[in-house]
Amino acid sequence: MSNAFAEVPGAVVDDSGLQHVGSPLIEQRRLATGAAVAPRADRSVIAVPGEDRLSWLDSLSSQALNGLPPGVGTELLILDPQGHVEHAAAVVDDGHTTWLIADRADAAGLLEWLRRMRFRLRVDPRIADDEYAVVGAAASALERIVPASPSGVPLVWRDPWPGVAAGGHAYSLVDPHPGAGYDWAEAIVTRDEEQRIADAAARGELELAGLAAVDALRVAAWRPRWSAEVDEKVLPHELDWLRTAVHLEKGCYRGQETIAKVHNLGHPPRRLVALQLDGSGSVLPAHAAAVRLGDTDVGAVTSAVLHYEEGPIALALVRRTTPVDAALTVDTSDGPVAAAQEVVVPPDAGATAHVPRITRLSRRAAAQ
Repeated sequence: MSNAFAEVPGAVVDDSGLQHVGSPLIEQRRLATGAAVAPRADRSVIAVPGEDRLSWLDSLSSQALNGLPPGVGTELLILDPQGHVEHAAAVVDDGHTTWLIADRADAAGLLEWLRRMRFRLRVDPRIADDEYAVVGAAASALERIVPASPSGVPLVWRDPWPGVAAGGHAYSLVDPHPGAGYDWAEAIVTRDEEQRIADAAARGELELAGLAAVDALRVAAWRPRWSAEVDEKVLPHELDWLRTAVHLEKGCYRGQETIAKVHNLGHPPRRLVALQLDGSGSVLPAHAAAVRLGDTDVGAVTSAVLHYEEGPIALALVRRTTPVDAALTVDTSDGPVAAAQEVVVPPDAGATAHVPRITRLSRRAAAQ
């Protein structure tokens, strides 16, 4: 991990990167409005050069990548034969190289799998963290500070969430979607450019936000992430990830049969919910904390954050059969706390489900 930002006044840095610079809640607001930039030491860069790169990745992954225009961001999933998510990555191509941005904890496994699948094709994937780093911010903020790559294309991945990409499908019918204003992007920069950003921040010329702020904005937008929402049995349907990461009309790839069957004929066994947590306590639930209906364990927390407007909120995976109006509780180190659920993936999610659109009532809206 780079220590470029350790000298920034107020910086709190751990093994995963810059956590905050003194005021996580203020940093969230600054990050959301494009006034701050977040170093992403928790992300890794995989470079995939070679003439066959896009058709090769298309054949392996859930996403249609043939003909992907330079500079256009998308994302892919690598699935096992049963359709469970094994790896995930953001994707941007510069016309010569395809660049994947993956969670650092997933990058080595993803690279190993990709290299095993090269056969005789003209591709040569490699982890490029010695040369490149990742920074994140609102798209407008990154456009101001990120230069073009040698090919002339800025290596900026603009997150497609929560839009519905070509070939995708939305399960959440909440209107407006809480991610409607989630204008997130991540840029691949050289290590020299990363140091330039750190030096500008140390001089007070550029505002930074930490990973705590990044995660809070993500959770509030109901945006799934590999290192949080993914376990060994998760299906993309359970996370509403068909929106941006799965092309339902593309050719054959590993796990496609399960994707189609669950989408067209069945229902995913679990569903993602957003939880408004009782804010009277100060302790957030841990990852994998039990979600309960009475005395029955019905799921687990995947992410929990303190949001600058919504207060304590979380994402959780619960059994599909959990009633949508059930009063839930979540385990914490201080005991159980009440958790009001918002439906992200409906219990009858599927292409033929007829679910009415739901007006979202957040904690902030309810207080107004």
